[in-house]
Amino acid sequence: MMKKHVAIVLAAGTGSRMKSDIPKQYLNLRGKPVLYYSLKAFEESFVDEIILVTGEGWQEYCRSEIAERYQLKKVKKIVAGGAERYDSVYRALCETDGADYVYIHDGARPFLNGQILENARRTVEQFGTAVAGMPVKDTIKIVDEDQFVKDTPPRSRVWQIQTPQVFSRDLIISAYRKLYEAEAFEGITDDAMVVEKMEGTPVKLFEASYQNIKITTPEDLAAAEIWDQMSF
Repeated sequence: MMKKHVAIVLAAGTGSRMKSDIPKQYLNLRGKPVLYYSLKAFEESFVDEIILVTGEGWQEYCRSEIAERYQLKKVKKIVAGGAERYDSVYRALCETDGADYVYIHDGARPFLNGQILENARRTVEQFGTAVAGMPVKDTIKIVDEDQFVKDTPPRSRVWQIQTPQVFSRDLIISAYRKLYEAEAFEGITDDAMVVEKMEGTPVKLFEASYQNIKITTPEDLAAAEIWDQMSF
């Protein structure tokens, strides 16, 4: 029986660190909005449908100027996000009835590609979880509140976490429901943490790409322009 794969693409951030009135996911990269590229990657993949999460008031813009303009036919739903990232994810998860696997991805990561998605699919179908990441290149230091070094973890055991983060639908929806029931929101920064904290389920990492950057600051956008010239 064929499994149903659904992507949630998060584009509800305000982009305050970009120092721009335009949210980062709508800034121009090679003549198209940053958000377009990750949507296009899902559109051209095995993923069956896309749920796009936007900021309040951006739904119609995303429908007409991105989904319709670029003929992204797998964008089946566009929903308004919430106050926090986990609110946005949960709103989208509630729209994933019938899915077997859910791919949660930051719309500000434009360098998602077919190989990353294939790696994610193989991993999640085997383990039920699949979180994109890469081993860190730099030495990492753990510090105390006064910035004195307390520990230096072995570099081989430290990974930089990215998206997509992929889970069986039953697992991720259960974890989020428990999160809301317990109101255990403090310190939650990604979906893997929700699964780890609320389900106690080991999360499997897979290697994605060092190029799979998130555009958060003007420096990130400049780096993306360089990657763009090399890749597209």
